Amino acid sequence: MSLLVTLGIATLGLIVWFSIIFWVCRRMNNYGIVDVFWSFTFTPLAWFYALSGTGWSLRQLVIAALASAWSVRLGSHLYKRVFAHHPEEDSRYAQLREDWKDNFGPMMFGFFQLQAVSVVILALPFLFPAYNSATAFNLFEMIGTAIVFLSLCGEALADGQLAAFRRREENKGKVCNIGLWRYSRHPNYFFEWMIWVGFGVFALGSAYGWIGLIAPASIYYLLRYKTGVPMAEESSLKSKGDAFREYQASTNVFFPGPTRNPTTSASS
Repeated sequence: MSLLVTLGIATLGLIVWFSIIFWVCRRMNNYGIVDVFWSFTFTPLAWFYALSGTGWSLRQLVIAALASAWSVRLGSHLYKRVFAHHPEEDSRYAQLREDWKDNFGPMMFGFFQLQAVSVVILALPFLFPAYNSATAFNLFEMIGTAIVFLSLCGEALADGQLAAFRRREENKGKVCNIGLWRYSRHPNYFFEWMIWVGFGVFALGSAYGWIGLIAPASIYYLLRYKTGVPMAEESSLKSKGDAFREYQASTNVFFPGPTRNPTTSASS
């Protein structure tokens, strides 16, 4: 089938899928569960794109496998976090209940449909390579694959270092500033963004693949200025106070870099 038909089927399917998820979350009275479903949804979507494209080649297999590795890892991580606190809801969704209390049901349903749209947009780097009929990998695809693989390893390392730090009783209430966390206050978010940079670079090897660059651009904006860094920093300031303020003064926010004297202005 054509690329546009594939995209249309995927969009309609995701609208129906997230309507079902809305019903499930409503029944469980925990709308934060949508984050888990959102993450896992990229796996079947990536394989749908791969199987709907022009033939079947190593290119389709690699991009679908890379997308699945990212999707399953993030989904599993969120599953453990969300259901460890269920039925307590994530604070973001508790706040939405308060903000939308006068018209909560329709507003939240609309929010779920926006999640469906976000999946369509972010998955564009998986769509265009599926319609590339060339047999051999090109340079963009080789570089993109390397970036995704290395970034997945970097994110896993950052998460592992943070988990190990928190497990030690003597570190309770302290700020993790070891390993990768010495060079960035949010190395996990940095590598998460780099994974999407890799997807975008991979897509550049196919016709119209440049459109897929909207994915890493969107992820950077969300992580750096919306749902990632700002919320994590606010939570850390509440729980760690001056210790985290000192960490802010000496360590880059997002992009890794050398530590600095606290009197130096903050960098990115």
